[in-house]
Amino acid sequence: MRPEMKEYNMDWMVASMLQIASRLNTCTEKEWKRMLRYIPYFKGLLETSKSAGEPGMYLFKMLNAYFDRIMSARMNKQKICMTTFCFCPIILESFNVAPLMVEMITAFLTVMYKRGASDYMDYCLEEGYSETGCSSQRGTMGAYLAGMGEKIDFVVGSMGGVCDSNCNAYAFIAERLKLPIYTLNYPADITDKDVRDYQRKDYYALIDYIQHQTGQALDEYRLRNLLIEKSKQDLIVNEIEEMQMLVPNPVKPIYLLMIYSGNLMCPGSPIYTTMLEKIRDVVRKNAENGVSGSITGKENCRTLFFYIDHTGFSLSFWKWLDTHGISHLGGVPSRAFPENAPYASGIPGTCYHIDTKNLDTMIDSLIDINATMPMTRTIRGPYDAPNMWLMDTLSLCELYQADCCVYAGTPGCRNTWSNVKLMVQELEKAGYPTHIMYSDSFDLRVENWETTSARLEEFYQVRGLLNEKEES
Repeated sequence: MRPEMKEYNMDWMVASMLQIASRLNTCTEKEWKRMLRYIPYFKGLLETSKSAGEPGMYLFKMLNAYFDRIMSARMNKQKICMTTFCFCPIILESFNVAPLMVEMITAFLTVMYKRGASDYMDYCLEEGYSETGCSSQRGTMGAYLAGMGEKIDFVVGSMGGVCDSNCNAYAFIAERLKLPIYTLNYPADITDKDVRDYQRKDYYALIDYIQHQTGQALDEYRLRNLLIEKSKQDLIVNEIEEMQMLVPNPVKPIYLLMIYSGNLMCPGSPIYTTMLEKIRDVVRKNAENGVSGSITGKENCRTLFFYIDHTGFSLSFWKWLDTHGISHLGGVPSRAFPENAPYASGIPGTCYHIDTKNLDTMIDSLIDINATMPMTRTIRGPYDAPNMWLMDTLSLCELYQADCCVYAGTPGCRNTWSNVKLMVQELEKAGYPTHIMYSDSFDLRVENWETTSARLEEFYQVRGLLNEKEES
């Protein structure tokens, strides 16, 4: 790793920036414009966030609170657990453990810095990890392998077997840093009683593991409050997603990133609830006025991103969608499958229900939430099996009136690359023009944004997805 990269710890560097950004909503317009002169490096990121209105500033507040937990954990005598975006951190929060979510931190590193997380990714390889592993884990893990972060106390993985890169990455860093690790198994079926019984035993073993690592008992009162707050959040998201079905779609593209970032990193957090309420207010107003959520106020195309999103410097991907009037209809990280979700009518029988009656019902609720986390639900078996990738995608396309579909991922997403061409054939057959992005969502050295955006533009133009609507 370059010596200059070791001058500042990665998590401290990100936390410091977020602390400043979280206060920017208090400055006047004159102060804002004057300030941008002195931070040209971050100008694009801040301007794109500001264009999201008041909710955009709440994203910084939420992330600032998240990183503050990590940076102050040692002082507050809290433990830090490294975990994955495919694991609901509410159980960790109920032990007052700070969750460090690797993939989401890599995404924000890519958004914030031109260099992204590339130096940390490369250091991960120097430590012996496979270069074919997913960049989303390598980015953050490289920094901690280099000792450039707060001390991690233990590791919790999830969905072993669904994504081998994910599972291997957490096993690798646990071995390298000599940390204890527990990995939950994924549910082979989310409606089978025997599978459910096994998942319950597995989850209670996880609780015993966390109790051993923290020396504390599970705080049932704290757990109940977190789940009650998450229930509120689910209702707000359900309302936003129902309005997303309108034509034009009143939801601004970047709101999708904000919604699933909070759901993955901060479920049950009051500040996340506040951000959702701010988003809902804007979306309601757009819906009442019959306008698109895009910066143009017009909707030229409705696109379902049937895997993950592209995270580029200064939110370039989201800005591109916004300025082209392309509605983002969500992707795998966007859909949490709570009960009464507007898309549940098309995909019945596989949503989670939150029950806070007693400890057993709360644990069962968490088991079900985990079973519907990104990839765990969608990519856990054959792409064309019931309640998996193809069925979910086709159902969502129909419900949200998609004009086309786009795949974005990383070269390390072997579980999806093995099926994506088959998915394209099925989606095209069903009448949805489909584009594969051959970039890396977290490592822009694989394909720079200029090339990626040019290929996207070509797809939309050649398939007549922008011209026809613009002319009409």
